[in-house]
Amino acid sequence: MSSRPDARQGVVLLEVLVALAILGASGAALAALAVGTDGAVLHARTRDDDVRRASAFLEAVALWPREDLDRHLGRRPQGEWALEVRHPTANLYLVALSDSGSSRPLLATSLFRATPRPAESVTHAP
Repeated sequence: MSSRPDARQGVVLLEVLVALAILGASGAALAALAVGTDGAVLHARTRDDDVRRASAFLEAVALWPREDLDRHLGRRPQGEWALEVRHPTANLYLVALSDSGSSRPLLATSLFRATPRPAESVTHAP
């Protein structure tokens, strides 16, 4: 009969070790999840700051007259971004701002600029 309690104590010890192993594995998984989440939040904040700065720059570009837009046609570096200005129709400009290392636009907009009228000749009546 004395061997019976010893066997039960061994099983209890084994159960405790299994429970600790499960607890340790789940704790490690939660710690990895927390580190991954922290990295994702940091990336989202950085990206949000990038978009805010790009938006402020694009707001300034939206105020450019036709002449400035025409001077910036094509894709060219503009600070930390790449600015692409296209002129598909007489009155429409497509403007895209992307990270300098990427071709995917961060922000894009279309701008309407009226076609300039030809200078009217001024005649003076006699």
